[in-house]
Amino acid sequence: MTVWTPTDTGHADLGSHDSFLAGPPHNTFKRLRDEDPMHWSDWSGGKGYWSVTRHEDILFLNGKPDLISSARGIRMEDQTYEEYLARRTFQETDAPEHMQTRIKVAKAFSKPVIAQFEPVIRELCGPILDEALEKGTFDATKDIARQLPMRMLGRILGTPEADLPWLVEKGDTLIANTDPDFTQHVLDKMTTDEFRMMPFNSPAGAELFVYAKELLRQKEASGDTSGILQLILQPGPDGSVMPEHEFRNFFCLLVAAGNDTTRYSIAAGIQALAHQPELLAQMQAGGPVWDTAPDEIIRWGSATTYFRRTATRDFEFHDRQVKEGDKVLLWWASGNRDERAFDDPFRVNLFRTPNRHVSFGQGGPHVCLGMWLARLEVRVLFEELAKRIKSIEPAGEQKFLRSNFIGGIKELPVRVTLQ
Repeated sequence: MTVWTPTDTGHADLGSHDSFLAGPPHNTFKRLRDEDPMHWSDWSGGKGYWSVTRHEDILFLNGKPDLISSARGIRMEDQTYEEYLARRTFQETDAPEHMQTRIKVAKAFSKPVIAQFEPVIRELCGPILDEALEKGTFDATKDIARQLPMRMLGRILGTPEADLPWLVEKGDTLIANTDPDFTQHVLDKMTTDEFRMMPFNSPAGAELFVYAKELLRQKEASGDTSGILQLILQPGPDGSVMPEHEFRNFFCLLVAAGNDTTRYSIAAGIQALAHQPELLAQMQAGGPVWDTAPDEIIRWGSATTYFRRTATRDFEFHDRQVKEGDKVLLWWASGNRDERAFDDPFRVNLFRTPNRHVSFGQGGPHVCLGMWLARLEVRVLFEELAKRIKSIEPAGEQKFLRSNFIGGIKELPVRVTLQ
């Protein structure tokens, strides 16, 4: 049984969010990889852009931050310099500024520290799975994939359990700001620039900042210095502290990116289980499969579809002349399906090794801080799921996010038989 077959004509408009309503337009990505791996597109929403679609090229250019910079935005949308300064996170900075921020929080996301969360994640998974599975038929994105990252987010930030649904709702509003199911402030359909100085150009950014300030105030009053927020606010070696607007943006990034990307990886993994029955048996056999399965599920999900960079100088690539200031999009979703790098990339192979997927931005200075946490959450969730079910199958039409930036299945009806 096929996990999922792309249906685009091979000539999709990658600048249109509507082109991703049926899932990433992988027929278009394949054509570009084969015919025009450094492809120029005009764009109705602003300045045009270059698309880099081959796995090898993505790795190469991602490792050249002096050639293509993160410090002018990471999304396709154009910004004034004033907007960029107001909205940027450390994702949108270059060295040495990026590293100064990264050093403050890297320890909290290191492999040894994250490994200590395994009992917590397993404890969270039990009730989440039991409540969903007893329904028999349910939306796996809503009832499973959304729940675990949300609750782990609370543990990492040190937020009250009761606040988590609101936080995740606001995170969805931010990062899924092109999908009308998640926000009334749809980015490409707006008639106002009232929120152009807010993170992700969204009113939710202001609400989250107010929440973060109050959370910190309560923690300080109680003497609680736990959580990632306290780390990011510590003075640097030169005594400087993060400005208020940058702290606001960092908090918004944690809430949005720390939840959505793992959610959609988990949803993609459940989708694969429902369409490739042999995968469940492989998981239930245990052993070596758990060394490789998390990265294959994350490759398959490719939750972040692309990151944009900006050329710092003129250069030539694949016989194309890139000009200083041009936008260069590294399409992770395409790289993760490149036949040059992956055998049979449209099937999930839980034993795939090596698996040099690019979902975490490997090879560049912006490699994902949360990659160890994502891998651990995916592994533990699927270990616990495999223990509980005899079978899983589709129970309706899956629906994808309306976004060319975050790729994910927002509705995934499935039917399970329990052990």
